[in-house]
Amino acid sequence: MQQAPGSMGPNLLLLLAASSYLISPSLSGSFQIDYNNDCFRKDGKKFRYISGSIHYSRVPRYYWKDRLLKMYMAGLNAIQTYVPWNYHETIPGKYDFTGDRDLESFLKLCNEIGLLVILRAGPYICAEWDMGGLPAWLLQKKSIVLRSSDPDYLRFVHKWMDVLLPKIKPFLYQNNGPIIAVQVENEYGSYFACDYDYLRYLLKLFRYHLGDEVVLFTTDGAGKGYLKCGSLQGLYATVDFGPGGNTSKSFEAQRYAEPHGPMVNSEFYTGWLDHWGKKHSVIKKEVIAKSLDEILALEANVNMYMFEGGTSFGYWNGANSPYWPQPTSYDFDAPLSEAGDPTDKYFSVRQVIGKHKTLPAGPVLPATPKYAYGLIQVKKLQSVTDSVNVLSFSGPVESVYPLTFVEMKQYFGYMLYRNTLPMNCTEGTPLASPQNGVHDRAYVMVDGVFQGIMERNKVNTINITGQTGSRLDILLENMGRINYGGGIHDFKGQVWINGFNLGRYWPARGPQVTLYVPAHILSTSAVNNITVLELENAPCGIELNAVCAVEFVDSPILNGTTAYTNFHSRAFNKQSWHE
Repeated sequence: MQQAPGSMGPNLLLLLAASSYLISPSLSGSFQIDYNNDCFRKDGKKFRYISGSIHYSRVPRYYWKDRLLKMYMAGLNAIQTYVPWNYHETIPGKYDFTGDRDLESFLKLCNEIGLLVILRAGPYICAEWDMGGLPAWLLQKKSIVLRSSDPDYLRFVHKWMDVLLPKIKPFLYQNNGPIIAVQVENEYGSYFACDYDYLRYLLKLFRYHLGDEVVLFTTDGAGKGYLKCGSLQGLYATVDFGPGGNTSKSFEAQRYAEPHGPMVNSEFYTGWLDHWGKKHSVIKKEVIAKSLDEILALEANVNMYMFEGGTSFGYWNGANSPYWPQPTSYDFDAPLSEAGDPTDKYFSVRQVIGKHKTLPAGPVLPATPKYAYGLIQVKKLQSVTDSVNVLSFSGPVESVYPLTFVEMKQYFGYMLYRNTLPMNCTEGTPLASPQNGVHDRAYVMVDGVFQGIMERNKVNTINITGQTGSRLDILLENMGRINYGGGIHDFKGQVWINGFNLGRYWPARGPQVTLYVPAHILSTSAVNNITVLELENAPCGIELNAVCAVEFVDSPILNGTTAYTNFHSRAFNKQSWHE
C-alpha cells in the first residue's frame, strides 16, 4: 500500500522530539554529601575539592581575573571567599554591591574560569577584618548581644540575609552556578555565647532562602571543645588546622562531630597574619608542602587559607585580643603575594597538587609589572587641627562627656576631642584615660604643642603642661575593631592616591613599611594626587613650605625591624588571642 507523501511527517517529528528529551543531560547539577562512602558527590560522581581562599574585598576588581586564573593554573578546582556584611551595608539599610563590591560579578567570573566556590556568607566571618565583618552600627544599642539569639541582633541579621541570600541563590551549583557549599556563621565554638538557638535560627533562615539541596556547613578549630558549641545537626561540621602537626589526629576531631562523611579542612594555613609591632610571619614552603601532601593522601578536601591574602585597604583591618591591631597588608605569606605574584611557595604547592591530580595545561601567568618611580616631592599643607572646619562637615558637637565613635555614628578613621584646661599644669600634670578608655590611640596636644601619646593596653596616663584655659586637643584614631572572640563587642598614619585610601603605614612600629599601590588607581593622562596624613615624626618638619618626598619602589618591605617579640609561637592557635 502506497503512502501519501508527507503523511508521516508530524509523527516522525514527535518521535524525534521525544528522543531528544530522553537523551539530553540534566539542566542542573547536584552536589551532595555521601555519608556511606565518606565523600562528596558532584553530579553523582565521587568528588574532592582542592581550594584556596581569596577575598574579593581585599583584591581590586581590576585584578580578579588575574588572581583567579593563577589559582586555576595552580591546580585548584575551587576557591573560597567570605562575604563581609559591613563592606556592603556601611550605613543601615543602604546596600552597595557595585565596583569592587560586586559579588555577583565575582561569582560569574569564577564560573567562567571553571572554579567552584565555597561561600562563607556570615553573618560573622572573622577574617582579620574590622569587627569580623559585623557592622559597627550594630553597637548603637549598647545592650545588644552579638552572635546570639538576642532579638535586636537577629532583626538586623534577618534583614541583611533577606538581601544577600536571594542574590547568591542563582549561583548555587544546583542552579548551574559555581557555589557548591555555603558556610553558616564561622568558628562559633570559639565564641562565649554557645547559643544553639542562634545557630538553629540561621539554619532555618538559610534553608528558607537557599533550599534543601545546598550543602550548609560550619568551621571550627580541630578540637572537641570548639566543635561542642560550633556544630549543629543539619550543618556539616568541618575543621581548620595548620601545617606541621599530626594530620590524622586533627581530622579525628571532625569525626567527633561527623562520624561519617568527607574529611574537610576548611582553613589549612599556608602562612599567618601579622600585627603591628610583631615580626612578619613566615612559614617555610617545605612545611606547607609536607602537610598538604598528607591531607591529599588521605583523600580529604582542603581549602588553603590564604592562597592570596591581598590588602585591607582603607580602614578594614581588624585586631586581636589583647589589643593587637593588624596592618594594612594581608600578604599572609601566601602562595600568591599581596600583589598577586606567584612565589616559591606557589610552585611548591602546585607540585604537590600535581601528584594527586592532573594540572591544567599551559603556562602559569607571570608576576604583574612593578615600577619604581623614585622620589616624588610633596609639600606640607596644614595640620589636622588647622583643618577641622574643612574635615568636619557638620561642625563640632558639644557634650558633657566624651562620646564614642559609635555614638557619633562615625565608624572609622579619626575623631578630635577638644576642651580647655581647668587649671595650671606647669610642672607636668597627669592626664589619664580611666579604665583603659582610649580605643585605640590618642595624640595629645596643648595649644598646638604635642604632649604625648596614649595607647590602648599600653599607655593610659601621660604628663601634660599648660595654663588655665589652654586648648586641649586629643586626636583619637580607630586602628581596627577586634575581629575574633568575645572582644568583637568593641566600641570605638594614612595615604590616599587620587582619592583611593591605600591604608595605614607605620614604619616606626612595623613590620609593614611599604604600602601596595594597585596600578589601576594611577592615571597616565592626568596629574596624580598623593595625600599623606602623618601623625608621628612628619619628615617635612613644622615649616609650612618645607619640602619632603614619598618614594615609589618596586619591592615590598613587609618585614621591617620591630621592637617587639615574634608572634610565630602563637601561630595557628587563635584561642590564645583572648585568654
